[in-house]
Amino acid sequence: MGDYLIVVISTDEFNLKEKHKKCYFTYEQRKALVEAIRYVDLVIPEESWSQKRSDMHEYHIDTFVIGDDWKGKFDFLKEEGVEVVYLERTPEISSTKMKRDLYDANSIEGESKTSHSEIETDPK
Repeated sequence: MGDYLIVVISTDEFNLKEKHKKCYFTYEQRKALVEAIRYVDLVIPEESWSQKRSDMHEYHIDTFVIGDDWKGKFDFLKEEGVEVVYLERTPEISSTKMKRDLYDANSIEGESKTSHSEIETDPK
């Protein structure tokens, strides 16, 4: 698909403010994990939704790849001359299941296990 792989990782602030998600690992920890993958050439921070368009030009991106749960959301990058590829998610890998398993593993025996839908994570 390409010969130089740039991975964009959302900063902690962007995840919290825009995506309303709290990270288990800090940005620096996640960056170090991704940088350890031998196929990754460069890791850059994602600090806003709007930077996608400028990143395409700054880093001379010709192919933008993202999971198919975002299908259609980044088609505007085609206007920048970028091929947009939506990859099918791996069905047996679920971050939702991992979060649930972590939560359940850390619960105290005999206490109520609140479901994830009952937990308010929006910092508003």
